[in-house]
Amino acid sequence: MTEQEKMIAGEPYDPQDETLVRGRAWAKMMCEEYHCIPAEEKEARAEFIKGIFARTGECLNVENHFWCDYGYNIEVGENFYVNHDCVFLDCAKITFGDNVFIAPQCGFYTAGHPLEADLRRKGIEYAKPITVGSDVWIGGGVKVMPGVTIGDNVVIGGGSVVVNDIPSNSLAVGNPAKVVRKL
Repeated sequence: MTEQEKMIAGEPYDPQDETLVRGRAWAKMMCEEYHCIPAEEKEARAEFIKGIFARTGECLNVENHFWCDYGYNIEVGENFYVNHDCVFLDCAKITFGDNVFIAPQCGFYTAGHPLEADLRRKGIEYAKPITVGSDVWIGGGVKVMPGVTIGDNVVIGGGSVVVNDIPSNSLAVGNPAKVVRKL
């Protein structure tokens, strides 16, 4: 099994593998090029980001400055909006449904590090997928951690850190994010 296959499968992997290093370099280069497309050129920006992500709907808007690790592990539905300064560490798949709105300075982090210090010193990582349903609003500064699933019709309050799954039809806030009421 290659390091890339291990990464995508959620197994411990070496992020310094040449294929993975090249993949991250390509994604950073693509993000830098994307940042140079003028904001008023919405169609050109949408087409460009479609070349980075694995799957998109027709209607999407990703504001500057957006960063991802690979791009090929990001799938988004229709009517997808990402505000400024967001980071998607897509070592595992990050999947978004339709009608998802993400406020500024949010992070979706599939990558993690072992608890064992000797493995961390060796640079070993793991990745767990993140799934976000449809009709979801993610407030400003939210961080979503590896392995989390957020259901449909969910609002995550600004500044929250999502470490556990959030069921559909919920408002969740806090660190760690907890459901405070049903929607």
